[in-house]
Amino acid sequence: SYRMQASVPELTDFSNEPESVLRMYGPDVHRKGSYAYNCLLARRLLERGTRFVQLMHAGWDQHKNLYTQLEIQCRDTDAPSAALVLDLEQRGLLDDTLVIWGGEFGRTPFLQGQLGGDAQGRDHHPYAFTLWMAGGGVAPGVTHGASDEFGFDVVEDPVTPHDLQAT
Repeated sequence: SYRMQASVPELTDFSNEPESVLRMYGPDVHRKGSYAYNCLLARRLLERGTRFVQLMHAGWDQHKNLYTQLEIQCRDTDAPSAALVLDLEQRGLLDDTLVIWGGEFGRTPFLQGQLGGDAQGRDHHPYAFTLWMAGGGVAPGVTHGASDEFGFDVVEDPVTPHDLQAT
């Protein structure tokens, strides 16, 4: 227990990370608690033998203000997520690490709320959603399953949470 607690200062000190790595994760990597910071922290935990790391980025429940909020969420997560996968691959850790990026459900393919303006959003939608996986023996570049032309229902190769957990 002591050894684990004593290692925290070194683990969270990014001063020895190459500048190229910090740039890859983006400008928020220096802000403790940011998604970028936590992605780099996840890589450092995995390097030290941690077997399970979960990251969270809140605020995806966009029942309104979809047009402004979604852009912010994507800006916060896009580069750091890609950097984490690339960083794990460059360090030889990706083959033994399964990265799963997703939420607990999808979003309706149609807007809700007042028509016009920025007030529109999307409701919860458990019938069809997307996630992506990398590493851990998952074949790269594979798309599994498909939804109908509206993105409402699964029409090809459905995957249940139990199927995913078996992975």
